[in-house]
Amino acid sequence: MSDTIAAVATGNVVSAIGILRVSGSETLSVVDRVFFPANGKPMSEAEDRKLVYGAMKAADGSVLDLCLCTISRAPHSYTGEDTAELQCHGSPTVLRAGLRALFAAGARQALAGEFSRRAFLNDRMDLTQAEAVIDLIHSETEQAAKNAAGQLGGAVLRCVQPIYRSLADIASHYHAVIDYPDEDIPDFQMAAYSETLSAASRELERLLATFARGRVMTSGVPAAILGRPNAGKSSLLNALLGYDRAIVTDVPGTTRDTLEERCELGGVLLRLTDTAGLHETADRVEALGVERSRRAAEQAALAIVVFDASEPLTDDDRTVIETARQVSKRIAVLNKSDRPAVLDPADFTADFDAVCVISAREQTGLSSLEQAVAALFPLPEAPAGEILTNERQADAIRRALSSLEAAQEAMQTGFTPDAVLTEAEAAMQAIGELTGASVREDITHRIFERFCVGK
Repeated sequence: MSDTIAAVATGNVVSAIGILRVSGSETLSVVDRVFFPANGKPMSEAEDRKLVYGAMKAADGSVLDLCLCTISRAPHSYTGEDTAELQCHGSPTVLRAGLRALFAAGARQALAGEFSRRAFLNDRMDLTQAEAVIDLIHSETEQAAKNAAGQLGGAVLRCVQPIYRSLADIASHYHAVIDYPDEDIPDFQMAAYSETLSAASRELERLLATFARGRVMTSGVPAAILGRPNAGKSSLLNALLGYDRAIVTDVPGTTRDTLEERCELGGVLLRLTDTAGLHETADRVEALGVERSRRAAEQAALAIVVFDASEPLTDDDRTVIETARQVSKRIAVLNKSDRPAVLDPADFTADFDAVCVISAREQTGLSSLEQAVAALFPLPEAPAGEILTNERQADAIRRALSSLEAAQEAMQTGFTPDAVLTEAEAAMQAIGELTGASVREDITHRIFERFCVGK
């Protein structure tokens, strides 16, 4: 890691400010060749974390931008190495030119996630914090952002570190008694640690219980909007998105294929699929759309079923209800409340978790749908940052919990302490993988593959 890396940290888009980031042992000398402070002093003599105004120049001495620069010396930086940031005007052309100047001065192009990887390898963050960086970047709801920020602040580490240390205390006590029998060390009584193992198991169970909702928080709920033709499915999609994504006409069967969009509703990220109307048809193209609608229902975790409340139920409506029964959570939406109602909401309570009366065209009653979605997918009772959001973290905790349960069972069955300690040390290994204390290189590589360049 002795080489010096550089990258555009703000993406290839026009913006008011664009940032070039540099890290490595030669950061100060590289920046001195590219950035020239207006005060005449080189950046290598500047104070840490102080913005300095000056000119960014190309290798031939031509001025590329008038901008700001700040440095942070090791180990008090994001990566744990000497780092610098040049805060330029946000022209992608200027940033690319500045990056070429940094390369000419001795830096190389940073790989995806290399800044955060160096932070991890230099003990500036654990793996859960590193994963929180990319979760924060990709967060699509306020709850997801808050949880990622909490993890970035070390929330998960604070939960599991006491468990790791308590297991290390048990193991060290056992090995000390075995290895130093002549020393004045208290006898190792496995039963004395029973409550320690039980408390550790309870905490891991609490963390693991948040994963199902955490996965929903980051990945979203696959939700299918179902209904017969002309019930108002596309109008509802447009109302939820806030713009006209789907074509809406009075002609039944306008939607012939599925449309997929993401939106936040009731604090829940939904992966919405607007489907073709479910009905019997001899039209081959329509039939393909209907089949795709059925497949969307099979893959959905939430069915939002739209009915025209101004007309009696039809056979097609009953087919839709039957199709929706395969989805675990279902909401009935009685649309077109701006017209005289024919359908009674009470008639739908047996088949649906919630019933909402709305007018998609007038955009009224949508708050009831928002409340219904929030009630079906509640956030766990856990502080921000203590909600697990990825399978790697959940798998490590599952294995740690399984080992702790095996240790307690071995203790209760009367096995020798070494059998109990084997399971306790396996739990330590799993927790170490969660935080990165004992993680394989290939796992580390896969984690940082998800990152973008400059992070």
